[in-house]
Amino acid sequence: MPKTNQHVVPRGDGWAVQGAGNSRATRLVDTQREAISIAREIAQNQHSELIVHRQDGKINWRDSYGNDPYPPKG
Repeated sequence: MPKTNQHVVPRGDGWAVQGAGNSRATRLVDTQREAISIAREIAQNQHSELIVHRQDGKINWRDSYGNDPYPPKG
């Protein structure tokens, strides 16, 4: 399975978990907290990054679960 960074993005009145480059959301949920939990599990399984966006769409913070010896600093 290829590494796909997981984004938590605002979607309507809720939040979406969306793989980088995908046009469709993996999951739609009511809260950002729930979306982060889902996206974190996927990112850990795929050894990729979790990227959490603010309500305005800008990146708020990120975590790396890959094997990168120099992960990005959030």
